[in-house]
Amino acid sequence: MQKICDSAEEALAGKTFDGMMVASGGFGLCGIPETLIEALVASGTKNITAISNNAGVDDFGLGRLLRTRQISKMISSYVGENKEFERQYLAKELEIEFCPQGTLAERMRAGGAGIPGFYTKTGVGTLIAEGKETKTFNGEEYLLETGLVADLAIVKAWKGDPYGNLVYRKSARNFNPMAAACGKFTVAEVEEIVGPGELEPDHIHTPGIFVQRLVLATRNEKRIEQRTVRTGAV
Repeated sequence: MQKICDSAEEALAGKTFDGMMVASGGFGLCGIPETLIEALVASGTKNITAISNNAGVDDFGLGRLLRTRQISKMISSYVGENKEFERQYLAKELEIEFCPQGTLAERMRAGGAGIPGFYTKTGVGTLIAEGKETKTFNGEEYLLETGLVADLAIVKAWKGDPYGNLVYRKSARNFNPMAAACGKFTVAEVEEIVGPGELEPDHIHTPGIFVQRLVLATRNEKRIEQRTVRTGAV
């Protein structure tokens, strides 16, 4: 099966529609699918529910889709570093479903594994638990969380082969494997496409069975989200 596309636009062709749910890999500015996000901006798709740890920063990462008002709801765990995100939320222009970071990762993983729900202690007795079912196990209260399945997943990997097998590099792996698995249709952008058999099987993080299309990334900007410096000792 030919999975490699010539462009991000081709990779997303026929898979975007208004009101869709999109899972995006990445953590802050690390391991984000910049090329595919830009193609999603160009598609004009509206009323997107975005599943991601955060929304990037102003005008970068998912912040690009916030700037164009294409996202109407975020399911995320961290909303800092983005003034436009803050402005839209406070103005009630953007709906947010807050989710603890570990719970968000597990909700994506569960969705990809076909698990409709699971119980966790995280969030019990807090605002996160409002309206959710709880159950007692061994005298401890647990909260029911649902698995997440997205209409489309977009991820960023270091290397990929023609079969869609992916390898991430160090901390850029972050949420990408879970996002890739929870999409009904997954598109991956990679920094390098290698030949069949060039990836060591034991080193593959996302098997190609989860990836339907692959494209070579044209945007590989390495940003530092927060730079902390100090003067050297005299």
